[in-house]
Amino acid sequence: MKESGSVLVIGGGVAGIQAALDLADRGFRVYLVEETPSIGGRMAQLDKTFPTLDCSICILAPKMIECYRHPNITLLTYSEVEKVRGSAGNFTVEITRKPRFVDEAKCTGCGTCSQKCPIIVPNEFDMLLGDRKAIYMPLPQAVPRVTTIDKDSCLYFTRSVCKICQKLCQAEAVDFDQKPEKINLNVSAIIVATGFSLLNPSVINEYGYGRYKNVITSLELERLANASGPTGGHVTRPSDGKIPDKVAFIQCVGSRGLGRGVSYCSSACCMYATKEAILIKEHKPKSEVFIFYLDLRASGKGFQEFINRAKENWGVLYIRGRPGEIIEDPTTKDLIIFCEHTVRGEVRRLEVDMVVLCPAFIPRESNNKLSEKLRVKLDEYGFFKAEDASLVPVDSNIPGIFTCGCCQGPKDIPESVAQASGAAARAVEVITLTARREG
Repeated sequence: MKESGSVLVIGGGVAGIQAALDLADRGFRVYLVEETPSIGGRMAQLDKTFPTLDCSICILAPKMIECYRHPNITLLTYSEVEKVRGSAGNFTVEITRKPRFVDEAKCTGCGTCSQKCPIIVPNEFDMLLGDRKAIYMPLPQAVPRVTTIDKDSCLYFTRSVCKICQKLCQAEAVDFDQKPEKINLNVSAIIVATGFSLLNPSVINEYGYGRYKNVITSLELERLANASGPTGGHVTRPSDGKIPDKVAFIQCVGSRGLGRGVSYCSSACCMYATKEAILIKEHKPKSEVFIFYLDLRASGKGFQEFINRAKENWGVLYIRGRPGEIIEDPTTKDLIIFCEHTVRGEVRRLEVDMVVLCPAFIPRESNNKLSEKLRVKLDEYGFFKAEDASLVPVDSNIPGIFTCGCCQGPKDIPESVAQASGAAARAVEVITLTARREG
């Protein structure tokens, strides 16, 4: 597939989607590669966005659908980049499309196969708080709306029995004989938008994550608060399903060199903790919500006003201090937090129903392999490094390869989207210069 003036976008989160749409709307051919069965990324897991409290999927889903239907965009989901050769204006890329064992052209997304599948496994999209079937769509708004068979869980692949999904599929879309497919592309520029991961808070042993059921992460809370999540939008304690009356948020879990973790600030935590505190108050106005913080970093437009509204209108209580330890009451499963209140100069003991940890944003594990394939440098933390963060913030050390969004480091959604548009504009410059040289 050779086509001049085309761009490869790696990563189907909000940054990758924005870059692809910007380029496609200008008439360029875009190949959008996503390693999971659906585009959407982290933003698709969120309930609302800050500081406007708009529905996250309501903003993202139209972009996902537009991306799927755009005549200039080719979606390559459930795919991975294997090799990259060449230089700016003439990159040759080898991509492997993993088998879904479902024919994308035939599948109607009716969901009958998932309903009848007998195998239930934890759902990664719901942060393992909910379940899915061995044949599944990762989210209700999945794009493309096509099911995928999890080979590691499917009875046919593990025991050579079942095939219920194939028998019930009226579209005859299930195909257990599918094989990996190799695709070779020739593109002028490459944009990397692979996003981020979250630090596993269990390394901060004193907070009890993984030992105490009612200590959860911020992203797990997002899935609990989401109407399409495992609890249908009811914020409940994992231990007993009770709606909590007192919830505490702890900032900088593994960030800023405090204990085990990373030395940098994760940027968005202050704001999303405030947003999630408001979500809890929306669900149960009489609940008490506490946010333990060291510094409130509200640098974006309307961010400080958002925090002020949380304090004044919603009654969210901010406590300056880092909790030293969390202990669980073995009978009630309530949590006792010991912390120094640095403003008042006192040690405080606070008993709550649930604790929400705000872990550090960290690089994806796949960054090392992808950086080797692209020959793009990583910084000391493992994020993709900008050649000059001040002058050319989306340029990598390889001409023609650009990076944007959280694959460069922690960012919020507006900043990621703005940077994606910048990367798209730089890709257009490469295409234009290449066309002039060839012309």
